[in-house]
Amino acid sequence: MSVIPFMTDVDAARSLPGADIPWLQERRASGLSRFDALGVPTPKLESWKYTRLRPLDDTQYVPVSDADGQVEVSQIPGIGNALARLVFVNGRLREDLSDLSELPNGVRFGSIDTALNADADWVQEQLGKVAGDADEAMVSLNEAMLDSGFVLHVPKGVVLTRPLEVVYIGGLTDRAVAYFPRNLIVIDEGAQATLVKHHDGRGVGGYFANAVTEVTVSAGAFFKHYKVQAESIYATHVTTLYADVARDATYESFALSIGGLLSRSEIKVKLSGQGAHAAINGAYLMRGKEHCDNTSLVDMLVPNTTCKQVYKGVLDDESRAVFQGKIHVAKDAQKADGRMLSKTLLLSNNAEIDIKPELEIYADDVQCAHGATSGQLDHTALFYLRSRGIPEALARNMLVQSFLGDALEEISDETVRSVLLDRIVRWLPAHCFLAEEWKETA
Repeated sequence: MSVIPFMTDVDAARSLPGADIPWLQERRASGLSRFDALGVPTPKLESWKYTRLRPLDDTQYVPVSDADGQVEVSQIPGIGNALARLVFVNGRLREDLSDLSELPNGVRFGSIDTALNADADWVQEQLGKVAGDADEAMVSLNEAMLDSGFVLHVPKGVVLTRPLEVVYIGGLTDRAVAYFPRNLIVIDEGAQATLVKHHDGRGVGGYFANAVTEVTVSAGAFFKHYKVQAESIYATHVTTLYADVARDATYESFALSIGGLLSRSEIKVKLSGQGAHAAINGAYLMRGKEHCDNTSLVDMLVPNTTCKQVYKGVLDDESRAVFQGKIHVAKDAQKADGRMLSKTLLLSNNAEIDIKPELEIYADDVQCAHGATSGQLDHTALFYLRSRGIPEALARNMLVQSFLGDALEEISDETVRSVLLDRIVRWLPAHCFLAEEWKETA
């Protein structure tokens, strides 16, 4: 297994954050033991049936160094109105590119290294609180090699009116590197916050990013969590997110995937308090031989909880996507309302989508439904647009934008929605006019 030779390197282990903290070393040893027992996931596992981590077999990764984090970065993605921003380059925090000057007092937002130095007891309390000792290989690997990441703690009743941003920039190295961020997010009772994460790939350097995020949304809190995955074609991107949503709290998530040789975003949400709501949505646009996997599980554990999942994708060339969504309604979790929808647009006969929606219901007074479709562009609609004098390429782009519009409508933050729509437009064929530009030339 080429991804892990350096895991037993004593010097590499000593350079990890909190290497001198006994309880963290115990967790790392436990994670390594679990990973050794489980091994790298293969399609023999039902949850990995459609995705094989082939780059981990073909590539000799090495741990990132401080020098890898100091490479020159010419441009940083963002939404433009962030309250505060953290920037990581190849897993290393870049304070010169970050900005915490407007961060309100009492809000904890920084690297996990800083948190371990300032308040290791708080990190110990939160690490594994939501994920537990997950019996999953990639989570265990992350725990064994935890080398970076961030923490966010919004105190009780605090309302952040502008989004926070975290930017992960990968690549720009002469060798294939691996890094393992661990992120801890705690939104206290009645608090509100928005976080936008960018995963951006640069250059031709190969890299493997294996991140785990734990989210606690306390009673009456509202947390909006958005992710833009635009890794490079040389990247392998694996993320696992655990969220616990308490009474009358809301967790809103949206993930846009538009890059990466191989990407898998897995999200597991527990609705543990009555009145809890989760909106787990996303969109993906793949081309070439890119592979994108979206896997989700929503556990509705108590009565009167709601969840909604909407995923839409566009596949071109020989790209492939996977959507595995499951809603689990526990015994006596009456009045649960769970909805799930997956739609995929195939722009090429060589593109492929594998969809597995599931409902597992143990209560008898519920409203649950799922739907999944895939198909090509509507030729009637395309003919209609062309008959109005719209060039074919632009007409196709307009139909793609319209198709993805329903998914983007699930984003309640208008600024973020606008930024993500712009990323989608820029993904479309570069030689095509944008709708506004075409109107000016018509």
